[in-house]
Amino acid sequence: MSYTNLLRAIPKVDTILKHSAWKKIITQYSEGIAKDALRMVLDELRSAIQQGVTQSIPSVSSIIDATATKISTLISPGIKRVINGTGVIIHTNLGRSLLAQSAVDALNNAAHHYINLEYDLTKGERGDRYEHCTSILKRLTHAEASLVVNNNAAAVYLVLNTLAEGKEVIISRGELIEIGGSFRIPDVMKKSGALLREVGTTNRTYKEDYERAIWDNTALLMKAHTSNYRIQGFFHETSIDDLIDLGKTYNKPIYFDTGSGLLIPLSEVGIHHEPYTVELIDRGIDIITFSGDKLLGAPQAGIILGKASYIHAMKRNPLTRALRPDKFTLSALEATLLLYLDKDKAIREIPTLRMVYEDIHVLQRRARRMAKKIIAKLKQIVVTVVSIDSEVGGGTLPDVKIPSYGIALKPHAMAVESFEQRLRSLPVPIIGRIERDTLILDMRTILIEDETALLMGLEAALTDGT
Repeated sequence: MSYTNLLRAIPKVDTILKHSAWKKIITQYSEGIAKDALRMVLDELRSAIQQGVTQSIPSVSSIIDATATKISTLISPGIKRVINGTGVIIHTNLGRSLLAQSAVDALNNAAHHYINLEYDLTKGERGDRYEHCTSILKRLTHAEASLVVNNNAAAVYLVLNTLAEGKEVIISRGELIEIGGSFRIPDVMKKSGALLREVGTTNRTYKEDYERAIWDNTALLMKAHTSNYRIQGFFHETSIDDLIDLGKTYNKPIYFDTGSGLLIPLSEVGIHHEPYTVELIDRGIDIITFSGDKLLGAPQAGIILGKASYIHAMKRNPLTRALRPDKFTLSALEATLLLYLDKDKAIREIPTLRMVYEDIHVLQRRARRMAKKIIAKLKQIVVTVVSIDSEVGGGTLPDVKIPSYGIALKPHAMAVESFEQRLRSLPVPIIGRIERDTLILDMRTILIEDETALLMGLEAALTDGT
């Protein structure tokens, strides 16, 4: 049959609307949504016929079944809970850092109740939304002042626009970084109105390179932490102390975009090279910016710390209004920061830190326990406990591997690629990684409360895939 005849054979809409199964659908869903879904199903059928993908016409009842499935897709949220078995703790594609329970409680409070976001309860008058996080940031970092914006890209932009519009910003050529989403330092600097003055070479930049570039139109000496890559070998980086010395000599502020926002040193777990915010402030850095949802373990935010005069200038910048965070960000950020007043509590309750610090023997026991459950319940798959490496992720610590344990899964009668695709298609998708024709699930990033859903998901993927 020609595709023209096939198109003519598609059941008419009026016929479908009179079918008893359709009447059942419109008792469950809005008729408008149901008709939209029906049009989509019929359009997809016509397209499949024209492309030669199908040579037959489904029955009316099959079309209505497909419409019901389409409706379910249309009215379901696009953002879903997933189980992260990748071993990447701060997974940008999976929402970066998880929040501590106290931060979640703060979000619920802000969502369900009026709050004193911009109201001074002591004075009984309008207050400043930024003050809720300012005092705790001062205590934690020793900074004179702080400002919170909606993400770190905004923080970098605001610093450059406020302090260097129309003037030069000196930065090492080796630090003209690009992060996710094609966010590049040279591009944001151009948009901010600041003038880029790159010095040194990709792999070697000295104090003298900065010094030779300083003149009357120099606004800032900038350093950007190369958080998502490392240069090794024939390499020299101008030290923080050298930059601070230059700033004092020539009366130029030093700005450091550290990216990750580390408030607790990670040397105890073998991580030594990540910038430690408190130490940088104490050593004399004038302005620091970093993300809230990376190593800090808070919601998405851009945090600016530094000398009061610079922070106050940024607050007066009209752009600050456009970049300001909402009540949810500030509530969850404040709750997270309060946990840092007790280091042990922060490590215990902030998921990002807890995962970084998680004892490998605990992970081994969890992997063995999960493997036993899978073996007892599912006979269609080979299960092995494996020693693997986790990553911090989120564009941080690219050369750091954290020893971990996971489970390796290989179905008997299904290609591992098909198995992985079925896991991603579940109501609660399970995301892992394929290595050597085996699916690996890292226990470091699988929450204890996810284990039941994980077991159910594996069973579903090995049976009907739903």
